[in-house]
Amino acid sequence: PVVRVLPITHTPPANPADAIEIPAAVKNRLRLDHERSWIVLTESNRFTWPGPDLRNIDTESGYYGALTPGLFAEVKRRFVAIARGEVATSAPHRSVPRSE
Repeated sequence: PVVRVLPITHTPPANPADAIEIPAAVKNRLRLDHERSWIVLTESNRFTWPGPDLRNIDTESGYYGALTPGLFAEVKRRFVAIARGEVATSAPHRSVPRSE
């Protein structure tokens, strides 16, 4: 399947509408670092799953875990609104095909 992934960054967004901060409790559950992080909503990559950037991790399932349902719903709602041009952001949405 072709999937779309959104980047995660430690850099705060210039415009709060451009990203969603990942709550500390979610970062903890996913075993991410303790620095503040944001999911960038103004850009995405699309590629065939599994992609070349995936790395094995030491879990039975092979992935860190899922976002909480509420956070995932907020990311999805805001990402779709930005992609449709319904929300003013510092830059228009950019969809980039993943290159090898």
